[in-house]
Amino acid sequence: MKIIGVGCGPCMMTEEAIGALSCARLIYGSRRAIDLAAAHIPQGCMVREITDYRALHSLPDDVFVLSTGDPMLAGLGYLGGEIIPGISSMQVAFARLGLSLARAVVVNAHGKDHGAAMNEAVFELRRGKIIFCIADPLFDITELSSRIDVAGIFVRIAVCERLGYPDERITTGTPAAPPVAGGELFALVIGDF
Repeated sequence: MKIIGVGCGPCMMTEEAIGALSCARLIYGSRRAIDLAAAHIPQGCMVREITDYRALHSLPDDVFVLSTGDPMLAGLGYLGGEIIPGISSMQVAFARLGLSLARAVVVNAHGKDHGAAMNEAVFELRRGKIIFCIADPLFDITELSSRIDVAGIFVRIAVCERLGYPDERITTGTPAAPPVAGGELFALVIGDF
């Protein structure tokens, strides 16, 4: 099995990923991942949209599985096999904001316990880290901002939406005046930047 990172948006696949994909005969991926890789899928290759993520372990050895962003950042890298990275939303967010990744800590709140993720973010902020929070549409930025404010931590919060897409948008605020996410595909960068 090969896990191919297709990047977080258009044109974010690496040369290595594009080259590996050129010999694929069977590909699985989410609709978004398939769309991002479409220009590099070989003619005659069978492409199937993933409908049951629990069944991915039972796929044949010669399958290529597309993972949005980078497979090792809350992606499908847990499946094992050969993993070819893609350009992650974290890389793009930190580049757009001009921040070094050296102080970064990832907090994964996507489909997870949001309260626990918020507690983890506050803990890491107290340690002087810059948080990259992978969020989902139900994540409450106002609640996180309130927790940061109550903890007496002064930081900036950036909502990074649709990174890598033509309509990419980054808005910033503070815990007292938090930015608002306008869509489903967003992450947060929080810290003293």
